[in-house]
Amino acid sequence: MKKMLFVGLAVILIAAIAFSGCLGKSTDIVIGYQPSTHQMAFTTAKALGWWESNLTLLPDVTGVSDRSFPNGPPEATALSSDAIQVAYIGAAPLIPAVAQENADLKIIAAVQINGSSLVIPVDAVYNGPADLVGKTVATFPPGSIQDTLLKQWLADNGIDYEKDLNLTSMDAPAAQTALLAGQIDAVFLPHPSPSIIVQSGYGKIVMDSGEMDPDHACCVLAVSQAFIDAHPDVVREIVKIHVEATKYTQEHPEEAAKYYSEATDISEDLVLVSIGEWDGHWISDPHLIEDFVVSYAKSQYDQGLVPKLLTKEDLFDTSFYDDYVNGN
Repeated sequence: MKKMLFVGLAVILIAAIAFSGCLGKSTDIVIGYQPSTHQMAFTTAKALGWWESNLTLLPDVTGVSDRSFPNGPPEATALSSDAIQVAYIGAAPLIPAVAQENADLKIIAAVQINGSSLVIPVDAVYNGPADLVGKTVATFPPGSIQDTLLKQWLADNGIDYEKDLNLTSMDAPAAQTALLAGQIDAVFLPHPSPSIIVQSGYGKIVMDSGEMDPDHACCVLAVSQAFIDAHPDVVREIVKIHVEATKYTQEHPEEAAKYYSEATDISEDLVLVSIGEWDGHWISDPHLIEDFVVSYAKSQYDQGLVPKLLTKEDLFDTSFYDDYVNGN
């Protein structure tokens, strides 16, 4: 009798340990994103219910929510600290997080290329980058994709961004307001902000980011290595959702614009104007952007923004994407 009781207690104890182990692996997932047309795959999947319905079917996932960020650097910090577990984010902001803070973050899919624009007042003259000398130009903070791209473009055109002009950091609403008020001379922002300015009548687009660096990488989908190690099945499903949401957005842009409008309170008509005139493209294949992201890492290293030069292996894990598209 005692032996049977002991065996019974042992079975209960083992089951309890196993159950507590399952509980230890469970997680609430917070997805970070920015209110930009660059990341419409996220809002498409959200509107279609894919994040909630697909991820909560997995035993690891107890809930799914999202959090909006004004730009990439604070979002990278949130991803590094596990305040969010998934990030739709510019590729460039991940580089300082990995190089300076030793955060092991990985790009698991591409999101979009190009899609930002240089905008000046309607009555201003622009014949080339030399016209920005002596001017005040607003863009996202250091380490952002816009900041990295703009600085590299200025340097490529022989302009010292520290000496020849005043480059100031602002989020999109503040930059739009400052341009309207005449407090700054130009903005370099992701869409839909350039279209919002143009449609409001106080600015004009003079250059798209694809002219600065054709088909350059912009937004990516990223998670931490710790999250990959703890929840590989969840990461696999996240990549699947993103790839399918990207296809859906590409094939149904008007419907996707409606979903984006509902998520951001930007009018559907204005969203359609933005995606009609931007030079961006939604993509999911990370291999298309690897060289660009490594070049951003070199640019930030050359500018002294990061202490070490990162490699493709430091920044990418394409295995989940490769497995999904190859049917594994």
